[in-house]
Amino acid sequence: MSTVLVVDDDPALVRALSINLRARGYEVHAAATGTAALKLAAEHPPQAVVLDLGLPDMDGSEVIHGLRGWTDVPILVLSAREQSREKVAALDAGADDFVVKPFGMDELLARLRAAIRRGTAEPARPTITTDAFTIDLAAGRVTAGGVDVKLTPTEWHLLEVLARNPGKVVEHGRLLTEVWGPAYREQTNYLRVYMATLRRKLEPDAAKPRHLLTAAGRGYRFEP
Repeated sequence: MSTVLVVDDDPALVRALSINLRARGYEVHAAATGTAALKLAAEHPPQAVVLDLGLPDMDGSEVIHGLRGWTDVPILVLSAREQSREKVAALDAGADDFVVKPFGMDELLARLRAAIRRGTAEPARPTITTDAFTIDLAAGRVTAGGVDVKLTPTEWHLLEVLARNPGKVVEHGRLLTEVWGPAYREQTNYLRVYMATLRRKLEPDAAKPRHLLTAAGRGYRFEP
């Protein structure tokens, strides 16, 4: 049974897709936000993702980037955006196909079947490996030299958000909101303290980090 992750904040559309997919033998997981989608994909790696670009917490292209950091899972984009540049941006980000809303269910399902055939038979395990440590997103653990690195829940959550956006600057406000909550959006001193701790635990030389990098005045970036 193939697992499909449906990412859309329209409950009616999610329900229609889920009914049609389950009727054809698919297992379906659904998420209404990009953050929930990335977490769900790590916990239950899918064989395909059906993704809307217009999500309430982030653009769908950010979800694509986050998935492409660790998996080649086929991604079928749904969007009401008809402009060519939107399609090009989604495909350049790593999407495999683009369907404009409104769409015919039969066509969507045919495109999904084709995407799954082109994809790998088994879903990728959501791990990210650097030359210093390995992050297992599904298990919620980090190892270095085969030994578990002990992280606090807050340290792990901060690392997890960065790791799901490899090579991309994650701004201070977003990190603070996702890890600590909206009330802490301006507390950049929290980030400085926790990033320093993560570097001491994970970087071979915390004074010269290679993987947990600072984007001055903007945020932080994870480089595998």
